[in-house]
Amino acid sequence: MREYIRKRVLEISAYIVDTNATVRQAASVFGVSKSTVHKDVTERLPRVNVELALRVKRVLERNKAERHIRGGEATRQKYRGERKVS
Repeated sequence: MREYIRKRVLEISAYIVDTNATVRQAASVFGVSKSTVHKDVTERLPRVNVELALRVKRVLERNKAERHIRGGEATRQKYRGERKVS
């Protein structure tokens, strides 16, 4: 694995664990696609740091379990006029 990819994998993973960020949020912060973040944390990270990979996996599983709540809240705000529609 190239060094710049390895460094990005570790930085994205640390960010996700520290902030409980979603894949979408991490992708936005690091300027890469959601697919790249997902591949980094699910395929590349376990080869670099197994312990960190498990911590990231727990955060992403929690985010996945809660996403229906976030989506419902976003829709509620949209129709109340609290959010701008993009």
